[in-house]
Amino acid sequence: MPILKDVKRVLILRCGALGDLVYASSAVDAIRAQYGENIIIDLITTPGTAKLFECDPRVNQIFHLKHKKLPIWLSPQKRNIIRHSKKHPYDLLISLEFGKQFKSLIKGVHATHKTGMGILETNLNTNMNRGEATKQYYRDIIDPSILLISKPILFGSAIKQLKSKTTLPNDYLVIAPSNSHNQKKGLNYRAWPFEHWKSLIKTLSAHTSIVIVGARGEEVFFDHIKPYPINVIDLVGLLSISELITTVKHASGLICTDSATGHIGAAVDTPTFVLMGPNNPITDSPYQSDTNAVYPISLKLPCSPCYKTETMKQCQDNICMSQITPAILLESLKLAKVL
Repeated sequence: MPILKDVKRVLILRCGALGDLVYASSAVDAIRAQYGENIIIDLITTPGTAKLFECDPRVNQIFHLKHKKLPIWLSPQKRNIIRHSKKHPYDLLISLEFGKQFKSLIKGVHATHKTGMGILETNLNTNMNRGEATKQYYRDIIDPSILLISKPILFGSAIKQLKSKTTLPNDYLVIAPSNSHNQKKGLNYRAWPFEHWKSLIKTLSAHTSIVIVGARGEEVFFDHIKPYPINVIDLVGLLSISELITTVKHASGLICTDSATGHIGAAVDTPTFVLMGPNNPITDSPYQSDTNAVYPISLKLPCSPCYKTETMKQCQDNICMSQITPAILLESLKLAKVL
């Protein structure tokens, strides 16, 4: 497909996890650079992840798709999207979903041009960062020079409003110890030992203010790293996604495990230190651009990356995470001049 002309209305489909939506936000950046800042961009995503864009002035409308597997005739949400596109046809649909549950929706949407997963064939490098891989699915309608520099960008709530709610200090580090697997049964292979978190927080809090963040419902997880020393602000369960974006954006640095918070940190250009064990520090790392600084902390053991393999299932001690010591992380912070 050649670069399009007269594109005024675009619809993007992406219903994955929060980190997937951060990667997908690079499409918004690329489309505006290619077709102008006045272009109308609508999104189809899940109700929870839609909150990632609630303060984004670049996005016109968000269609929520809660029950993705329902066929069109049983899904009022899918029918509403199709009806809307019939009344207000799109010039372009970008699909960032492979699943068969989306095929009828993609077919039903009224759009002059359609591209993306399941439409545009592409042979990807298996060792390519997933953010870069996402960009390949709309490369046919974006100039290569624009595609090269497009990147995830997020917008949060107003910092003044956030400070009035949280008494956020002027200088602080954000620590996000949790991840999406924290409540699953068995070993959390992405987790860093509680003792390491306690040691790190104690050391860092002697030098700067520390802000601890986590999602609502994760409070029990954080009981394992309490009590906190002085100079620590506990915001676990207290922030909306837009407030989390702003909190991370104004921090001097972010420390986290492989989680959506790390992708948010990279998207708002905060130096981001990600503890990575079973996951691939190249493919799964937050997207690195010309304006941010991402530091994947990995021991690169012979048995890793092993995520979703038999090696991981048989692992009993998670040494790829446990052997990353607080001293290793502190040294990385010092080298990056964050500490």
